[in-house]
Amino acid sequence: MAATADSIPRSTAKRMSIIVTKGTLDWAYPPFILATTAAAMDVNVTMFFTFYGLPLLLKDLDLNLTPLGNPAMKMPFAGKHMGMPNIASMIPGVDAAAGRMMRNLMKKKGVASITDLRSIAIEAGVRMIACQMTMDLFEYTLVDMIEGPELGGAATYIEVATQSDINLFI
Repeated sequence: MAATADSIPRSTAKRMSIIVTKGTLDWAYPPFILATTAAAMDVNVTMFFTFYGLPLLLKDLDLNLTPLGNPAMKMPFAGKHMGMPNIASMIPGVDAAAGRMMRNLMKKKGVASITDLRSIAIEAGVRMIACQMTMDLFEYTLVDMIEGPELGGAATYIEVATQSDINLFI
């Protein structure tokens, strides 16, 4: 009797896909933390980097964050948690200063950097796909990117997503 696709056992490993669409410092952490944690739990992870998430694959990262429109962003300051008024976010240099402040806080608290998490993801075998359309749109080449990502498009992601147990949009 010939084997059919239904009779061939599918791998018992769980699969997770993550669409990474944002590239600010605060939005870079969730996909990399979830990907590296899942990989450590023997989950096969694929990350698809598109639009503003694509720069997270650049060799030279320059990540900031913007407090604009983020009322939940309150930083520890003088024993309290202080928010920043939206109007202050419009001042040139505030995003860079907020990024520096967040990086310093993370370093002080022992949180891994995005560069470190990216390296851990690669070592753990996380599959990273750079969106070809976004690469073309923003005029990036693989020379601009870290070693490891492959090129793919929406069809590549859909193929991964339809085979995944967990799909996340971040």
